[in-house]
Amino acid sequence: MRWFLSFLFLGFLASVNALSSSGNRLLVVLEDAAEKGLYSTFWGDLTARGYDLVFESPKNDKLSLFHLGERAYDHLLILPPKSKGLGPSLSPKNILEFMNKEGNVLLALSGKSSTPSAINILLDQLDIHLSPDRSAVVVDHFNYDTQSATEKHDVLLLPRPGPLRNDTKAYFSGDGLLAIPRAAPQTLGADSSLVAPVLRAPPTAYSYNPKDESGSVEDVIATGSQLALVSTMQARNSARFTVLGSVESLQDKWFSATVKKPDDEKGTSTVNREFAKQLTSWTFKESGVLKVGKIEHYLAEYPEEVNPKIYRIKTDIVFNIEISEYDQDHYIPFEVPALDALQLEFTMLSPFYRLNLQPTQRTENSTIYSTQFTVPDQHGIFSFRINYNRPFLSNIEEKHEITIRHFAHNEYPRSWAISGAWVWIAGLWSVIGGFLAFVVAWLYSEPSSGALKVKKTQ
Repeated sequence: MRWFLSFLFLGFLASVNALSSSGNRLLVVLEDAAEKGLYSTFWGDLTARGYDLVFESPKNDKLSLFHLGERAYDHLLILPPKSKGLGPSLSPKNILEFMNKEGNVLLALSGKSSTPSAINILLDQLDIHLSPDRSAVVVDHFNYDTQSATEKHDVLLLPRPGPLRNDTKAYFSGDGLLAIPRAAPQTLGADSSLVAPVLRAPPTAYSYNPKDESGSVEDVIATGSQLALVSTMQARNSARFTVLGSVESLQDKWFSATVKKPDDEKGTSTVNREFAKQLTSWTFKESGVLKVGKIEHYLAEYPEEVNPKIYRIKTDIVFNIEISEYDQDHYIPFEVPALDALQLEFTMLSPFYRLNLQPTQRTENSTIYSTQFTVPDQHGIFSFRINYNRPFLSNIEEKHEITIRHFAHNEYPRSWAISGAWVWIAGLWSVIGGFLAFVVAWLYSEPSSGALKVKKTQ
């Protein structure tokens, strides 16, 4: 009976474990507690995935993201406040410090209320920029819901996004139609490799302030695909920050709503619930998390001697790295996208080699990538480097130093093994042979018989 109760207890612990690879503590910042019921399905989905939700108001003086110098929560979800700020506990400095400690943040905005200046300051530091007009929303006169936005056209109907590029994985793709009501427009910095859009506005969309009495749209800052409705930023320590332009898309009524495009007579059900699951899954590190296992390098002739500290020039080296990808609740073998490459750099001050790693072995939850190369004719301190940074995948940065030595005095090839030296060897021995022949001829030669005899006189 005791073992049966223990089994039930372990099963209970497994059922309440979060699917996230970084923890289950989720802080939800919600100013108006009355609005909590509008997102009941969303909260239920997060709880069912094992998250421990803590609801706090930004006006709470005891609210803190840290405890004894460490983060008090693993993830942070901020819903748009009605007041002008988020309070001292949620200042841009504290949120950035939370990310420095590998915390993940999901920030939801709304075009119905103006964005606090603290959020603008925070997003500017992440190279995500909101419209200078804080009350602007994204409007599209061709892709809108004819039932809920007949006049304003501010409820956009869009297909789910595909891959960002051909060499990236699709964590948000699928079939169906998304309803994005009253989204706050975003523009992304062109020079940052850490920022990536998830959902862009259609080409016919633009930002517009419905409170503007003039109704002029001539001075639009960005239009079409320049506007992002959902964007992400992944820091170098793999902490994730997601900006959702429409918090209303998480409400219950849009999770199961029937919408109609201008050219649609029957209507279509939205897939906001599934998209919200994908978005939170990525933000809270349930997907797209890479883990490095064993890293091995050895001489091709002696595979049993793994990871030596010193190699000799002009020898063949084999390099192996084991990589896994976290998927919901377990690790699976990581597959590099078809048009991408995982590369190894063999470098001193600059790379001597930059080689593509090829999958050579797959285990139950990992893939082993390998390559083989010849050490260059240069001695010194070298390093194996892998720096793999791709959108929506956690970063891999590995560096392992080794020493490359030159030939020892007894490792150089002998002169007779070098065909080009045979001429000089022959010349040397010809000199020696000629000298020996001269000595022998000198020692064994006799004087002639008719030699003159010299008489001594007194």
